[in-house]
Amino acid sequence: MRAVLFDVFGTVVDWRAGICAAVREFAVRHGLDLDAGAFADAWRARYVPSMRTVRAGERAFVSLDVLHRENLDEVLTASGLDPAAFAPDELADLNRAWHFLPAWPDSVAGIAAIKRGYIVGPLSNGNTSLLLDMAKLAGLPWDLILGSDLTRAYKPDPAAYRAPAQFLGIDPAEIMLAAAHNADLAGARSAGLATAFIARPDEGGPGKAADLAPASDWDLAATSVTDLARQLDS
Repeated sequence: MRAVLFDVFGTVVDWRAGICAAVREFAVRHGLDLDAGAFADAWRARYVPSMRTVRAGERAFVSLDVLHRENLDEVLTASGLDPAAFAPDELADLNRAWHFLPAWPDSVAGIAAIKRGYIVGPLSNGNTSLLLDMAKLAGLPWDLILGSDLTRAYKPDPAAYRAPAQFLGIDPAEIMLAAAHNADLAGARSAGLATAFIARPDEGGPGKAADLAPASDWDLAATSVTDLARQLDS
């Protein structure tokens, strides 16, 4: 194995904490009575469905930034708010909150440790500019950043998992995907990658029920990125 690539949203960064903070700030600025947690969850819930039309070929590829922005309008509308009532740059700024999410406490040290023996980078549905902004803010020590706008595919499309191997000039079997989501790992395994589950029980906030434990015999299962680094080094 030559590379360990990471799912990002939920695995490396705490998307919910970051989006909740941005929504609270937006609500205060506009005098809105919003439940930041519920709003963040509703926004995230549109993430997977919004990519399906692209994967199905029903629309041309667009970046995750575009999908997030469309989803934001839907969540505002569902919350009884008219997106047109806000200045476009205000909504663009709120949408860019996905670029600046905080890393889990173990992510930077764990990735740095794994980097000593393997190529490290994101294998994410995020576009390159999003992943770059996130890495700069959080100090994520990636060797490379290949966004979905380069691979032109969204997970769990097999092409999304195999494209990094083509860019790196290695075989898919020489790549391990580390992720906190069993469905993501299932897609990676189907595409020929090795797999590592990283537990993130706090990702979904109170009442999270999914992905609390490995759902299959993944190659490795870890409690954190630093734990994964120890296992890879053993």
